[in-house]
Amino acid sequence: MNNPRDWPEPIVRVQSLSDSGIYKIPDRYVKPPTERPISLHTNDVNIPIIDFEGLFNDESTSLVEQISEACRNWGFFQVVNHGVPTELMDQARQVWREFFHQPMEMKQSYANSPKTYEGYGSRLGVEKAAILDWSDYYFLHYLPCSLKDQKKWPALPLYLREVIEEYSKQVVNFGGRLMKVLSANLGLREDYLQDAFGGNDIGACLRVNFYPKCPQPDLTLGLSPHSDPGGLTILLPDQHVAGLQVRRNGDWITVKPASHAFIVNIGDQIQVLSNAIYKSVEHRVIVNSEEERVSLAFFYNPRGDLMIEPAKELVTPHNPPLYPPMTFNEYRLYIRTKGPQGKSQLGKSQKSSR
Repeated sequence: MNNPRDWPEPIVRVQSLSDSGIYKIPDRYVKPPTERPISLHTNDVNIPIIDFEGLFNDESTSLVEQISEACRNWGFFQVVNHGVPTELMDQARQVWREFFHQPMEMKQSYANSPKTYEGYGSRLGVEKAAILDWSDYYFLHYLPCSLKDQKKWPALPLYLREVIEEYSKQVVNFGGRLMKVLSANLGLREDYLQDAFGGNDIGACLRVNFYPKCPQPDLTLGLSPHSDPGGLTILLPDQHVAGLQVRRNGDWITVKPASHAFIVNIGDQIQVLSNAIYKSVEHRVIVNSEEERVSLAFFYNPRGDLMIEPAKELVTPHNPPLYPPMTFNEYRLYIRTKGPQGKSQLGKSQKSSR
């Protein structure tokens, strides 16, 4: 499966469609009836919210257990008191909102291609005539340093590069602390997962999602159902407009973001390393007709060329390895080619190992 160099069709910016005042969305965005969002009465349900204050002191046993349960049973949780300054979180959201409201000519100068996805984009996957999602995005690399190129980061707003540099540094630090807890909860040495990701030489990237107002939100999705192909996702959600939904027992639960919380979810690579003790879970994004949304998904990933496989300490004759060894570069090529398609890639890997 080769990485294509260009999109199969001309790119249409969803924000331009929304701003044009259309009353009906183009057919390219209309999902099949079985994939359209439906309203569920789940107002009293939310993903776990975990307060990280005191995580590394002697009183943290209960907190560690909460994290373990969330990783095993939900695959998602919110984190408050995580150590990243709230002012920085607000600034990061704001600079990207301002970017998406820059003139289209400026944004187009950062237009991306499917070769690396880096830059300003409006689709995932390169299948011709595919049904598309109602969103635009910006994708950039932070780590490893060999892939980081600030010239590919937007020059406007003027303070965007400075803010995102500091924000990314803080989120990587938070991700490293969280990885220690996830390792220990598996009965592994606390640096096991970090070392499997490459130690200090991990991959880290940011996808900023922009979901414009949609005249027919009941017919489409901002992002189709998928599990994240990487390691950990640390999401800074829109503080005022909900949209993320998590699959739970066959239903879709709309996440209600806590104030200045990160939403953390397990990615496929940690499901593989844990031999499915930790679960990556399908999620999707709904849109609405009243308000736009901005969210920042920070992906804390293995280095692309490292082989990822179940930890040998977690494999026994009664619990054989569920997945074959595969590099992250090989793994993520699937979603970059096919687009978001549930957990089909992880299932494909599991099947091929049997």
